[in-house]
Amino acid sequence: MSSTPQGARARARIEVTAAIKDEARRQLAAEGAAKLSLRAVARELGMVSSALYRYFPSRDELLTALIIDAYNSLGEAAEAAHDAVADAGHVRRWIAVCEAVRAWALGHPHEYALIYGSPVPGYTAPQTTVPAAARVGLLLIAIVRDAHQGPGLTNSPLPADLHPEADRMTADLAPDLPPEAVTALVASWAQLYGLVGFELFGQFNRVVEDREPFFRHAVERLAHGVGLK
Repeated sequence: MSSTPQGARARARIEVTAAIKDEARRQLAAEGAAKLSLRAVARELGMVSSALYRYFPSRDELLTALIIDAYNSLGEAAEAAHDAVADAGHVRRWIAVCEAVRAWALGHPHEYALIYGSPVPGYTAPQTTVPAAARVGLLLIAIVRDAHQGPGLTNSPLPADLHPEADRMTADLAPDLPPEAVTALVASWAQLYGLVGFELFGQFNRVVEDREPFFRHAVERLAHGVGLK
């Protein structure tokens, strides 16, 4: 019985924290991350600012929590899509992950903008965001690793002046993969988010109209570019 008050307080803290985040996301949608205000969040929730500070002592800590949540939500969507085709070929698995990234972004445009849009002035993401941010990338690396250990990869040779950087990236990201594959992975990762960002932020308007087959074709080419067969 003595633990009941503590349990109630813990549940209340979880509920208030969720409410703060939900209101902050509404502000992101309406005003953008640069204008996120703890005072405005507190006002909308009927809280005094000093009470909200007990949950998030600064705007940056609230932003960090929202960023981690967004990366984890994206990662969970990509992992679920991959798990649904885990027994398929490597190219199909790659496409499934990429399509899940696009679908999540279209369904969560303001959260996507928070993590892949313009940097928030005065904010620097801490290292605590890295594990969540790495989830999609690690999933793509795992697909390429499986292919490397199985049927193998088809990679083009690298130019000589790129070898030092390719070796450095390989040591940092996937030492068990060929530098050619890791270099292509990094480029494909950037191109994937470029494709999604162009669609989400309007750069494809009056350029690409039937976007789903266009996207699938583009990310299939990325799959072949990293050496998947």
